[in-house]
Amino acid sequence: MSRSKALLLAAAIGVAGAILLAYDPANSRLFPPCPFRSVTGLACPGCGTLRALHQGLHGNLAAAFYLNPVSVLMIPVLACVGLVQGACAVLGKPAPQVRVGAAAIWTLLAVILLFWVLRNLPWAPFTWFGS
Repeated sequence: MSRSKALLLAAAIGVAGAILLAYDPANSRLFPPCPFRSVTGLACPGCGTLRALHQGLHGNLAAAFYLNPVSVLMIPVLACVGLVQGACAVLGKPAPQVRVGAAAIWTLLAVILLFWVLRNLPWAPFTWFGS
């Protein structure tokens, strides 16, 4: 990624973060509803992610985790990857090549699918997964 693209992406993320900080997705029409939930009435694995990010930006980590624990747990990983990629692009250095094994990818997919199923079950403790 070129330096200018990295800076443009960082600016876009900053603007998106500022909008998400200013407007609560739970109460704003600025953000569209989940299409899967609109059609089926069930929560998808991503349901609650914008609301969780909004809560996280306001320092409410427990509320963020309640809304979508899988997304909240992925934020540090994605932030780390983004920072390393961005720093390498700005410095003009090649980004490190990290190989993720097939087992890790399949495990992540299984966790996401399991979370999707469990969060839609109507019994405790599964009802504790906010949506």
